[in-house]
Amino acid sequence: MSEYTNPGLFELALGLMLAVTAAVVALRRVGQPPLVAYLFVGVLLGPWVSRALANEEVVSHLGELGVVLLMFTLGLEFNLAKLRSMRQHVFVLGALQVGSTLILSVLMLLLLPAWMISRLLPAEADWKTGFVIGAALAMSSTALITKLLAERRELESEHGRRAFGVLLFQDLAVIPLLIVIPALGGGETLINDLLLALLKAAVLLFVLLRVGPYVMRRWFRMVARQRSHELFTVNVLLASLFFAWLTHAAGLSMELGAFVAGMLIAETEFKVQVEDDIKPFRDLLLGLFFVTIGMKLDVRELPAIWPEVLMLLALIIPLKALLIAFLVRSLKASDGIAIRTAIWLAQAGEFGFVLLGLGLSAGYFPASTMQVMLAAMLLSMLAAPILIQRADWLAMRLSPQDWMMQSVRMQNIASKAFGRSGHVVICGFGRSGQSLARLLRSESVQYLALDTDPDRVRIASRAGEPVVYADSSKREALISVGLQRASALAITFDDTAAAERVLRLVRQLAPKLPVLVRTAHEADILRLREAGATEVIPEIVEGSLMMGSHVMALAGVSLPKVFRRVREVRAARYEMLQGYFEGSDDRHEDLIEHDSVMLRSIEVPEDSAWAGLPVEALMMNDATRLIAVIRQGQRIAASDLVFMEPQDLLILTGSGEGLQVIEERLLEETPPVRSSAYAKASDRGAEP
Repeated sequence: MSEYTNPGLFELALGLMLAVTAAVVALRRVGQPPLVAYLFVGVLLGPWVSRALANEEVVSHLGELGVVLLMFTLGLEFNLAKLRSMRQHVFVLGALQVGSTLILSVLMLLLLPAWMISRLLPAEADWKTGFVIGAALAMSSTALITKLLAERRELESEHGRRAFGVLLFQDLAVIPLLIVIPALGGGETLINDLLLALLKAAVLLFVLLRVGPYVMRRWFRMVARQRSHELFTVNVLLASLFFAWLTHAAGLSMELGAFVAGMLIAETEFKVQVEDDIKPFRDLLLGLFFVTIGMKLDVRELPAIWPEVLMLLALIIPLKALLIAFLVRSLKASDGIAIRTAIWLAQAGEFGFVLLGLGLSAGYFPASTMQVMLAAMLLSMLAAPILIQRADWLAMRLSPQDWMMQSVRMQNIASKAFGRSGHVVICGFGRSGQSLARLLRSESVQYLALDTDPDRVRIASRAGEPVVYADSSKREALISVGLQRASALAITFDDTAAAERVLRLVRQLAPKLPVLVRTAHEADILRLREAGATEVIPEIVEGSLMMGSHVMALAGVSLPKVFRRVREVRAARYEMLQGYFEGSDDRHEDLIEHDSVMLRSIEVPEDSAWAGLPVEALMMNDATRLIAVIRQGQRIAASDLVFMEPQDLLILTGSGEGLQVIEERLLEETPPVRSSAYAKASDRGAEP
């Protein structure tokens, strides 16, 4: 088998994987997304990789499939109704952004003094050169921005919808630009070619959007009846690539076809399964795409051109941001939305590299200009995540109006939380959040939910649900919902990175507040607990418990044994709920007998005489048990605790009367007598 192996290609793949892994780990530690690491690796290893590859275009095309699959998954988040509701953002704001960038670029090239542009362009550069450069700079990074919007859960925000609408129009604008740029030198067939391309695009999109939903639903239902997961996954890839090929064959971008395919599947009942199947392929190929983008820059030429690169970079981001902010504001958006949209779209994009390549081939500028443009555009993409992380801060600093609007929004949230005490804060009001809310409502437990989907919040609010539009990963939102007065906080969305951000803020604002987190991946349990989660609920465990209990019952196992087994598994999984699953008599399996067993969190006072003593000294009998301790935001298991400290939050289970006695004993002013429990605790650790 070794005779068929290409050692150079194998070593190249291994080196790339090692470099990407190291870069992702290093940059994640400073809060940067993986896509920046891919760009960074491509820039650093570009010259070596280019020499090692026999056919660099093959790798580049494989990477482009990652963008195709990304647009496919974004299409799954949209449907035709939502796209129609965004038509002003797509066809008005998007057209204004691309058109004004082109016009300004041409005017700047014609009107600026020669000495200002001589270091970048030759003296014979004309309006055609300005048009090509303007077309390249008008593009923003669809892959980078849509990925960040999805990761930060801002796709449905006001600025997120505008940014995504502009990105969609930019993808559409690439089609005529790909025709216009090579034909600028000729001019005779330009109008005919452009009209033909637009006609093909209109016909194809009309057919896909009109007939596509019916065909897609029938197609996927037929595949699903075969009950083959492999066939279903292959069919998902086939659908995305087939639609991408159709639009590419008609002169449109492949990304647009993939987006349409995703929108059509979003109208079917297979949306969730399709998204899960496509994600591994998308992330792998998207990473490869950004590596190939980084490879376009030759770092060996940077020492000679760095002044020009920095000068151009200083022009790209500020001028593009000012233009976009002006356009968004002129369409009657607030200053804050305009600033946030501008920051999200201020960088260059991957299609800009394609348009620059066409301009270079047509001879509109020399290769030296190409390298300066490439370097400045790549640096703008590397800077984009850093600027986006500071978008809210910049918007509030640059716009007093935005600061006031944010204050009013927080005040509205606070008004809903006013008067609530001991309530539960629910972060995320999707299916899990709504199910939790129904359970709490059935027991008359007060709750307040936060969600970032404006449509969901509007519909739920009309139905009388206490739901507010807010991002639970923002400090101001958590303060406004009365975090200090809450009895618990539940993170119901399945996003580990976002959950960690919420946990960090909660531990800063309310270190002793119990926090429960939902996760679909058991591997994230330890990570979430280390971040400060009091308890983590893995979906796969609860699903398998329900499945197992039904299977055991159908297999003839008696119901008392089934209930006991389920309780044993939960007791081992969830330490905080152990009191609910331990009975003194196995002959009584009805859970009603455990209604008297309660769970309570009790704080050790600052000046408590019990500080420095073991918890065992508090216990009156075996019916009251310590489950865990929250100390400075960190959860400590009962088995690991040696001595109590002031301000410890004790999580105890037992009868209401027994827990009340313990709470009263902690308030005693006279030091308790050190019992045998102290000696037992001393055997486990040193005396304080």
